[in-house]
Amino acid sequence: MKVLLPLPLHDFDPTEVAVSWQILAGAGHEVIFATPEGKVAQADPVMLDGIGLDYWGRIPGLRHLKVLGLMLRADRRGRTAHYALVHNAAFLSPLPWTQIHSANFDALLLPGGHARGIREYLESSILQSVVAEFFEASKPVAAICHGVVLAARSISPRTRKSVLHGRKTTALTWKLEHSAWLLSRYGGRWWDRDYYRTYSEKPGERAGYRSVQAEVTRALARAEDFFDVPVGTAHALRKSSGLFRDSPKDSRSAFVVRDGNYVSARWPGDVHTFAHTFAQMLAKGA
Repeated sequence: MKVLLPLPLHDFDPTEVAVSWQILAGAGHEVIFATPEGKVAQADPVMLDGIGLDYWGRIPGLRHLKVLGLMLRADRRGRTAHYALVHNAAFLSPLPWTQIHSANFDALLLPGGHARGIREYLESSILQSVVAEFFEASKPVAAICHGVVLAARSISPRTRKSVLHGRKTTALTWKLEHSAWLLSRYGGRWWDRDYYRTYSEKPGERAGYRSVQAEVTRALARAEDFFDVPVGTAHALRKSSGLFRDSPKDSRSAFVVRDGNYVSARWPGDVHTFAHTFAQMLAKGA
């Protein structure tokens, strides 16, 4: 199948993009990339090398010493997949967003990223229209982390509501987003305290109002349609702490939600299970 994977020009999450591409391509699917003007996209460099996440991250000679950087950056599997990605011919020759025709694709995967460059992707009226077309055509769609925000902002021309209205989904939870934000804000990146928040609250708004979970939930038919790890779930601590990531052979830490031909996940720690679930869905014709 042909799978469309749109990207911003800057700041996509390397793990969510590269591992998803690697798994889908390995399953025999053709992944086609698209960027704003057809230029090669760049991953968030902080998520690749971890430099700039520690308190001393701007001091020459010390910036390469990583503590928080090691914990929060992409893991070895993510970095290895990204290295392969940036040498891939399809990745190096993306379509411009304006040349995307949903009829030419069988499925859509929406990755995330949290740094400011991702806003271009989330706020694109072109991509929002494309996403709506995929949902209206009942084609398989997968979204992870901030990619779910793009789906939530995409409005069905038929219902005039979000394409996720009436769907069950997960996305980056406020717990995970808030924890990473606090670690960065008070434990390291003092010169850019809101690095982990794509959007910050305006005066008078409650804490977390601009979070991924809150925005996605507002687009749903019911608040209960946003799913997090249920109490009592096996390996609940591994799944919800943000300290563990899944792997090709270990899905205990992952949490993925499937609703018909739509699958969603929370963060890079879910990506292997997320991408395998989507690949299996495509293999079975959704």
